[in-house]
Amino acid sequence: MKNLEYHNPVLLKETVDGLNIKPDGVYVDVTFGGGGHSREILSRLGENGKLLAFDQDPDAKQNVIDDKRFTLIPENFRFLRQFLRFYGHKTVDGVLGDFGVSSHQFDVAERGFSTRYDSRLDMRMDQTSKLSAYEVINEYTEEQLRSVFYQYGELKNAPKLARVIVEERSVNPIETGDQLKELLMPHLFKHREFKILAQIYQAIRIEVNQEIEVLKEFLKQTEQVLEKGGRISLISYHSLEDRLVKRYIRNGLFEGEPEKDVFGRVEVPFKKVGKLVVPTKEEIQQNNRARSAKLRVGEKI
Repeated sequence: MKNLEYHNPVLLKETVDGLNIKPDGVYVDVTFGGGGHSREILSRLGENGKLLAFDQDPDAKQNVIDDKRFTLIPENFRFLRQFLRFYGHKTVDGVLGDFGVSSHQFDVAERGFSTRYDSRLDMRMDQTSKLSAYEVINEYTEEQLRSVFYQYGELKNAPKLARVIVEERSVNPIETGDQLKELLMPHLFKHREFKILAQIYQAIRIEVNQEIEVLKEFLKQTEQVLEKGGRISLISYHSLEDRLVKRYIRNGLFEGEPEKDVFGRVEVPFKKVGKLVVPTKEEIQQNNRARSAKLRVGEKI
């Protein structure tokens, strides 16, 4: 089976180093993609080690690794605990996640993830999902659209963008990326159009794939499936994700502060390992996708 073209995995050594791999341990790569991180994990495992990988994108199957220690689970990682149990693992020694859209998904025009190409509005990571970018743009109310752009794109002109879309689709449905771009471009701040357009696409993609809800569900399960001393090593690409990962590693919550006991102590599931890791200038030059990556590592207490 021919491997699809995937770019180099981001922060490869640093992310796998973060897992502190034991040769006979059981590890999970919840974002298999091109298999770069998985291959690095396997290279550090002994013959009794195990690696399970998740990827809901059917394209990922073409990169499956022929290794008896490896299992690919073609599911969304929001079902982490359920499928680990199905495959006979109540607990594991480490979980790696490289969130966001893979380079391959950006580069396939018909998937609709990139502002570079014209294609039908799609943006589904799971191609069997009923909700695509087309439904978000053409069927969401003005209030819903405003909320998506404001929450997930952090766009100050969200009300205007939502209004323009609703007015246009009342006359003609908005079916392609080019139609959407042509409609919105006159309403974007000069000299920042493409940055704002990327934020708009990000907001729609997060809504289509429920990325924030999925990440929260996944993080809550990591403390349930990890052995004491097990690690999570997680790469985020935008502030919404990174904020959730940072807060969860710090205090086991997504907002607020943990409750203290009568002695003023707090019980949290993880301790932070090391500092925030970002790519070097050299890595960013070689792989532009790395430019916004942030790696955080936590250890189960």
